[in-house]
Amino acid sequence: MLGMETKGAMAAPSPDLLQLFGVIAAASGTAVTPETAMRCTPFAACVKIVSESVMQLPLHLYERIGDAGKKRATDHPLEAILTGMANPWTSAAEFKRDMQAALLAHGKAGAVIVRVGGEAKELHQVPSSSFIVEVDSVSLEPRYVVTMADGKQRRYSYADFFYLGGLSIDPGRPVVPWHQAREAIGLAMVMEQHGAKLFANGAKPSGVLTHPRTLGPEARKRLRESFDAVHSGGANSGRTLVLDEGITWQSLTFNSVDVQFLELRKFQIAEIARVFRVPLHMLGDLSDATFSNVENMGAEFVTLTLMPWLKLWEGAIARSLLKPEERSKFYAEFLTDDLARADMAARYTAYSQAITNGILNPNEVRAMENRAPYEGGDEYRRPMNTETPGGDNRPGHQPPPAQLPKPRIAA
Repeated sequence: MLGMETKGAMAAPSPDLLQLFGVIAAASGTAVTPETAMRCTPFAACVKIVSESVMQLPLHLYERIGDAGKKRATDHPLEAILTGMANPWTSAAEFKRDMQAALLAHGKAGAVIVRVGGEAKELHQVPSSSFIVEVDSVSLEPRYVVTMADGKQRRYSYADFFYLGGLSIDPGRPVVPWHQAREAIGLAMVMEQHGAKLFANGAKPSGVLTHPRTLGPEARKRLRESFDAVHSGGANSGRTLVLDEGITWQSLTFNSVDVQFLELRKFQIAEIARVFRVPLHMLGDLSDATFSNVENMGAEFVTLTLMPWLKLWEGAIARSLLKPEERSKFYAEFLTDDLARADMAARYTAYSQAITNGILNPNEVRAMENRAPYEGGDEYRRPMNTETPGGDNRPGHQPPPAQLPKPRIAA
């Protein structure tokens, strides 16, 4: 049997005891871990927004052609992993979503690479809490130590382990988002619990019962229990208050902290969103949103929030999934155009401008819209004011220099 002191320590563990088990307590007294942080609504919403945005973006492998050209490398084995199935039971979209969510929640994400004949054929995600990163003190080469379910450990080189790591100050020690925002997360969780208990246990109207005589402990307990049974909880809110035996009721008013409760909760949402650089309108806060700034914030979300993660993915693919001799010829790239597909008018306007200015031909646009090509759609167009009368108007064709008339010599 545990002693009373041990029971009390386990019920309210000290910060030192929590850190012994890898748990960091915020100043609010709430233990913050990746699992508890995901129960914080703003934190979970930010993870979901970013990971699902990465999931829906197409990721393809391209082959370089010439100096600036490229084409889809559909015959490369890696293309099937990036666009089809990461392994027989996990699609490429699910793999991207779950890896990105683990990266945001834990600061790192990893997957074991299964190779056949030297080619990557499958990717199997490893729980982020099951592996650590070791850095060789001499070569500075990273190794990934995975602890299996049976307690055994396996070590993988960077060529056999697909690793995604967040911002890192020291090699092998990424900055963990929940760790950096633990105070904001802990305060948000405490305020949510306070609001829930206010409505779950608070008697309405809220105030103090006063009895003309002094009541004993048992009498006070019975009075409190009978009063809570009739007026406590949301189902009993607003019921008529009936008092006898000279008992009086004194209503209590909200203090300044209670009045600003909602403002404090909104500030915590913004504080957590700053860690992920997620615009507030994506979290349902439209208090400062307008028709113009929402569009700008959407563009900033792609440029400042998603693009760093996408570049991290592309670099990891080149490092771990492409052979050294292939990296100069092949590369992976996300297509961010799909984030604008919901706005059909803006998309078709961009297509029209691209066709008119000779950037794309009609069949290329039809391919982007998953439509079949038509005859004559491979021709590029040039604006009328740049065409050469009677000359060759093909894109890239340079007309000969104009012949100036010879100067006339006076007799």
